[in-house]
Amino acid sequence: MNNKTLLDNLRCIPDFPKKGINFRDVTTLFDNPDCLQIMEDELYDLYKDKGITKIVGIESRGFIMSSALAIKLHAGVVLCRKPGKLPGETIQESYAKEYGTDTIEIHKDSIKSDDVVLLHDDLLATGGTMKAAYNLVKKFNPKKIYVNFIIELTREGLHGRDNFDKETEVTTLLKV
Repeated sequence: MNNKTLLDNLRCIPDFPKKGINFRDVTTLFDNPDCLQIMEDELYDLYKDKGITKIVGIESRGFIMSSALAIKLHAGVVLCRKPGKLPGETIQESYAKEYGTDTIEIHKDSIKSDDVVLLHDDLLATGGTMKAAYNLVKKFNPKKIYVNFIIELTREGLHGRDNFDKETEVTTLLKV
């Protein structure tokens, strides 16, 4: 897709969070109403005919567009959060990070077997967090799972897309 307006408004912060990393900052897309509209329209075009019933937003930037798209698709929103942030009974999935492990969780009663689920987050790099979210949602045995990101980093060595089997449709709005 690589919409020029989105690319022109995407901020790159060199050496954040550490030296050698060029951080792609989506907040400049969120604070621009034209960019928000473009992202909502492009996401809607991608998923309007997929029968999505639930959108799982990954903490925390994934909450923004998942909520906007859910309204347009008349779907529910499920929050995927770090442990201890959700008030009800949850199920968890742990995953390896560069230095150690992390865990995410969602409410135990948030997805049903007849749901068609879209997982959404802001950025695909190595794909560890989204793969954990994907594995977590699979435990509910939904009809179908789709995966979406605003940005996919395509530099050599990341291969985040490789975390998902060929049957899983993975889409991104921007590839940088």
